[in-house]
Amino acid sequence: MNNLITDIAGLSVGNAQDAKLASGVTAVLFDAPTMASIAVHGGAPGLRDATLLEPGMTVERVDALVLSGGSVYGLDSMGGVLAFLRESGRGFPVGSIKVPIAPGAVLFDLLNGGDKDFGREPLYWRLGYEAAAAAGQDFALGNAGAGYGATTANLKGGLGSASAVTANGFHVGALVAVNAVGSATIGGGPHFWAAPYERDDEFGGLGWPPAWPGEPKDFHMKGLDPQNTTIAIVATDAALTRAEAKRLAIMAHDGMAHALRPAHAAMDGDTIFAAATGRAAATPTVSDAAEIGMRAADCLARAIARAVFEAEALPFAGALPGWREKFGVHEKNF
Repeated sequence: MNNLITDIAGLSVGNAQDAKLASGVTAVLFDAPTMASIAVHGGAPGLRDATLLEPGMTVERVDALVLSGGSVYGLDSMGGVLAFLRESGRGFPVGSIKVPIAPGAVLFDLLNGGDKDFGREPLYWRLGYEAAAAAGQDFALGNAGAGYGATTANLKGGLGSASAVTANGFHVGALVAVNAVGSATIGGGPHFWAAPYERDDEFGGLGWPPAWPGEPKDFHMKGLDPQNTTIAIVATDAALTRAEAKRLAIMAHDGMAHALRPAHAAMDGDTIFAAATGRAAATPTVSDAAEIGMRAADCLARAIARAVFEAEALPFAGALPGWREKFGVHEKNF
């Protein structure tokens, strides 16, 4: 176990980013067509091929899922992933051809100081292709992939991941690009809202603050414009139906509420994809499915905190500080 979503058998993750652009793409590739669904709880989402993930749609399985910066321009990244999948012989068979299925979501990072004067053809198609080509079992967190240019209300955001195992041995994991309208930390201090879910000091081991800041100091918001969005993928090796995968995505949203305040606002596009690779030997019961959903929410909360913990300030004037830069890595005397 590496505490990454790649602890789930049957998938790999690739990142690509452009430092000048200050943005990037993260692609999750599945070894075989995989059951997936989606739950959108934010008010300003940016999505591609999301409707086909709803229960009752004809094509139930996907070849990849994509997270991207760039707002609407980042939707081109899914095209790059599709090109890589096509070259790899992947896709839903339609007559004599194959059509790859790679839904995705984008976040807004267009005002983070990077050079967004990319001309007539945005760079995201290339970044999508490069992310898919880089897919493997190990990948960077923090300023990586879709989290490269992400921010929160008071700190640099980033890419995070975490994993867990249920009581009956089903593996669960989360991958998230944190670009929240709210804050992952409490008041003006270093303590994370996700503290109760932390394992092995994965984001500093600070626990709760010794004194609670109280209202209104626990409320931070980036602004009133829709320049946010936390986008995530949760996965399990259990075999789930489309309806069960939909429920998994819904339950996983509790992880955002546990780790970010506020979450699911009108200015957010908070979106979670859920995937079930079906590699586990056992068939999940109703109780197993409920625990998988609960662990997915826990993993997502942890992944959000890890994203902020691992992120670093961008090298631009006025850039938000990284958690380590502002608070120090080992300091616990707050």
